Amino acid sequence: MPRLSAWFAPERHAIRNPWIRLSLDAWSLGIEASSVIGLRVLKVAGGGPAASQEMGRMVSEKVDAALQLQTRALTGGLGFTAQSATGRTLAHYRRKVRANRRRLSKSRA
Repeated sequence: MPRLSAWFAPERHAIRNPWIRLSLDAWSLGIEASSVIGLRVLKVAGGGPAASQEMGRMVSEKVDAALQLQTRALTGGLGFTAQSATGRTLAHYRRKVRANRRRLSKSRA
């Protein structure tokens, strides 16, 4: 009979079920997106031209990111399995969120 700690080892389950890794990636992306939301709220709350520019940028970035992802999906760029499509979709949005976090963090410094 296997040890209890070996049974609950995350590495063991991640190998068996790729959805566990993808779930953790989605959770991580959600946490990072929350920090971007907070940084944007601070910037918009400051008012002025920077706030207006940030609001316009936010909307255009969301539309652009969605269109890029749709194009990748229609051309097979997300892969042909549910796991690959999910992983590549998360990676796509993670790149966008990280770029925004870096940009907004610099402007606060």
